Amino acid sequence: MPATGDEDVMAVLLETSIGDVVIDLHTNECPRTTKNFLKLCKIKYYNNVLFHNVTKDFIVQTGDPTGTGKGGDSIHKVLHGLARFFEDEIYPSFKHERKGTVSMASAGQNLNASQFLITLRDNCDALDGQQTVFGKVSEGFDVLAAINGTYCDEKGRPYQNIRIKHTIVLEDPFEDPQGLEAFIPEFSPTFAKDPDELHLEDSSPTRTAGTYVEQEDLEKEARSRAVLLDWRLSKLCVCVFRNKRGRRDCLFQDGQCSD
Repeated sequence: MPATGDEDVMAVLLETSIGDVVIDLHTNECPRTTKNFLKLCKIKYYNNVLFHNVTKDFIVQTGDPTGTGKGGDSIHKVLHGLARFFEDEIYPSFKHERKGTVSMASAGQNLNASQFLITLRDNCDALDGQQTVFGKVSEGFDVLAAINGTYCDEKGRPYQNIRIKHTIVLEDPFEDPQGLEAFIPEFSPTFAKDPDELHLEDSSPTRTAGTYVEQEDLEKEARSRAVLLDWRLSKLCVCVFRNKRGRRDCLFQDGQCSD
């Protein structure tokens, strides 16, 4: 049975577009999984990656550079073209019993690559024995609350994109695999918006003087902003109605109102 003390934990900071999240890692108990995660962080594999699927009051998934939920490779595949997936490290004592539990979003038994999930509530026991629990959120629960309250499309993707901007490895007990250094970029990868992207970024793109922007692109962006605004206004109307019944003021506090 694995130890669970804090002395066995290393940490990674995720700088997201809506705030910072610190993840403590179970490096002693899950060396294969945490080494894969740490080395992917080190080569900036997760930079600009979307939180592509939010299931309210359950989980949020990320870690797929394609943003589709179908992509992502292990560090072994990235460095040496070896197997895309690696084996589970599942223990009965490591459960999804607390909000902020971090585990692999695997495609099946022993099919772990780069995608991972974070629980958004306590007692997600349906995941126990299915996914490798390799860490827990120690700071940034306000960010998890904001993700949980975001407005999503029918596929669970937020209308306003939420991304991992940077990953900072605070401690790494593992030796770097051969060839890793060559994959570490000198600067953080630059983000290039997909011209066909319908979802909003966390801030409006900067438009330089003299840049020609297709009218169709502006219309796509306007439609997405209108959808998001309509949702926020509907929440405001609910809050105003509640205030007439003596409830507290609430203005655009996504996910904070309760019946």
